[in-house]
Amino acid sequence: METVVGNLCSPFLLSQLGNSRPCLLKLRTSAASRVFKCCFAAAIKVRAAASVAVVEVEPTEPIVVQNDGISSNNILACPICYDPFSSSGDPGLSVESASGSSFQCGTCKKTYFGNETHIDLTTASGTKDYGESMPVTTEIFRTPLVSYLYERGWRQSFTVWGGFPGPEKEFELTKDFLKPVLGGGNIIDASCGSGMFSRLFAKSGLFSLVVALDYSENMLKECYGFIQQEENFPKENMILVRADISRLPFATGSVDAVHAGAAIHCWPSPSTAVAEISRVLRPGGVFVASTYILDGPFSLIPFLRNITQRTKQISGGQVFTSESELEDICQACGLVGFTKVRNRLFVMISATKPT
Repeated sequence: METVVGNLCSPFLLSQLGNSRPCLLKLRTSAASRVFKCCFAAAIKVRAAASVAVVEVEPTEPIVVQNDGISSNNILACPICYDPFSSSGDPGLSVESASGSSFQCGTCKKTYFGNETHIDLTTASGTKDYGESMPVTTEIFRTPLVSYLYERGWRQSFTVWGGFPGPEKEFELTKDFLKPVLGGGNIIDASCGSGMFSRLFAKSGLFSLVVALDYSENMLKECYGFIQQEENFPKENMILVRADISRLPFATGSVDAVHAGAAIHCWPSPSTAVAEISRVLRPGGVFVASTYILDGPFSLIPFLRNITQRTKQISGGQVFTSESELEDICQACGLVGFTKVRNRLFVMISATKPT
């Protein structure tokens, strides 16, 4: 039985995976304060395959996303202290500005550096002798081969195995959930892999800044390569960041939206990661994620919970067996308004930071 579940899980693996002191952040910014007023639509119509369900969302009061002193692009912070950075090098945040850039924390004085493709904002960045390994579900995506294959067949297999609608249709679903915060803010594409959705967000023009975030250096290199291949890509609206999902390098309450496509099941601790996401979201900010759930006929498998626990111990990933598990995580981490849409094993969820 473990073999059956192992085979089902493998195609869905994806990389993960206090007091604030004001610091000078030398970045181009828009006005330091902005307000977005948006309303949930009475019904979100899913324009996907006919098999994808329609998710109904009850009308709510307008959600106000406020920015108190942190602009849309002023969001990077020390992953150790969570204090905003002072910066040297190119004063803008963009794909091209990573190379040669450096960011120093005003509290711990640690400096983080960018290379040709991305900015490394992991806590262990800069260490010389210390090396850190992650669970299998994280490490596998750090390999050059898997990073190369991810957008060249790996991700496409999700449609066959689990009913994932495909990148374009999933993007449309995501935009429906993000309606309350659309209007020029920022978005973190967490565990972005090779940047499939990051690039769609950037080209949509719906956000002033898109952060493609992943723990895998090779995934970020693939993302950078795809960006370079596209003509007229809006590089000025996107940055690539290496970071740990459980220690996000963003100022508290500075992010409008976080997206995590087919990723949460690969995070070593989904609750810790969602707690971090809740921390960085502004009041009214939205979290959208997709994953798969082994329910329905799979619930008839004898000892399913024991099998999934054993799978987690071996792989370091999470196997969800009910929608309520995902709702529990969101509620436990201070997010409200949980909604979802299903298609076979595929599920996309959304939850909001309270205002």
